[in-house]
Amino acid sequence: MLDREKAIERMNELGARRIPFFFFTDFMGSRCLIQPLGEINPSELRFALNQPGPKNQTAPSFHFKKHPLTQEQFHGPFRYVVDQINYGNSYLVNLTFRTPIETNLSLADIYELSQARYKLLYKDQFVVFSPETFVKMVDGHIYSYPMKGTIDASIADAETQILNDPKETAEHVTIVDLIRNDLSQIASEVSVSRFRFITEVKTHEKKLLQVSSEITGKLPANYHQSLGSMLFRLLPAGSISGAPKKETIHIIKTAETYDRGFYTGVCGLFDGQDLDTGVMIRFIEKEGDQLYYKSGGGITSFSDEAREYQEIIDKIYLPF
Repeated sequence: MLDREKAIERMNELGARRIPFFFFTDFMGSRCLIQPLGEINPSELRFALNQPGPKNQTAPSFHFKKHPLTQEQFHGPFRYVVDQINYGNSYLVNLTFRTPIETNLSLADIYELSQARYKLLYKDQFVVFSPETFVKMVDGHIYSYPMKGTIDASIADAETQILNDPKETAEHVTIVDLIRNDLSQIASEVSVSRFRFITEVKTHEKKLLQVSSEITGKLPANYHQSLGSMLFRLLPAGSISGAPKKETIHIIKTAETYDRGFYTGVCGLFDGQDLDTGVMIRFIEKEGDQLYYKSGGGITSFSDEAREYQEIIDKIYLPF
């Protein structure tokens, strides 16, 4: 693993030389693994980006049980975050928890069976199956797709409900504004090209609808030489921290009762020309013999405690 400064140097070097590589970082961007594609050991690191799911493959019989915290345990961190928002210290805080789970599937099984835009398996330590793009750098332009807002698709008029919900709208607008400002640090002509569109995520329990937007900008001519410098200026990802970012991170570190580690970090592939990265949500980590699923959601002054608690649980799923 490289520290932040070494990772920036290494990415800049590989980008300037147009050498393809894969990488992932922890939440704060303080630890990073960077591997040129020709040096990857598939017994330690496997990944797939924007690949179709397994064809004609039915998930074997499996059990999956989650042991979430109680709503009483959720109450304290939730109230702390809402109080901090009401004091004016933040507008939006992404509050996360880790949940013990039980399954007869291995991390490798979950990786193989998962259908997700960004998949990553690192040793026998963690697996990621994320639907969320962080940024793409393609042909001199940068694109970001913040994802904020989740609802059970089986609810009557679910799409209308989530698009018209004041809390969800406020949360999404805040993140879009944050990401727009973040991209403006490294790009010009930044604009919101698509605002609040719906995508569907299939899980082993239900279908979920999630709300995203698209933000675009123009990169400088020599951006390949500064891949690391630019990328790390954007960390941590705004969609899984909050706004304003610096103050909100202090709130997160007080409210959360565990170390996020690589959960909500960023992973990505540079193919020698373009860069595609994802936010490492939908994350299962192994500690000893215990598996933990890490999940969270955005809290605003409009948040309803019971709904936010349920969202934490709804996001604990397997995408097959």
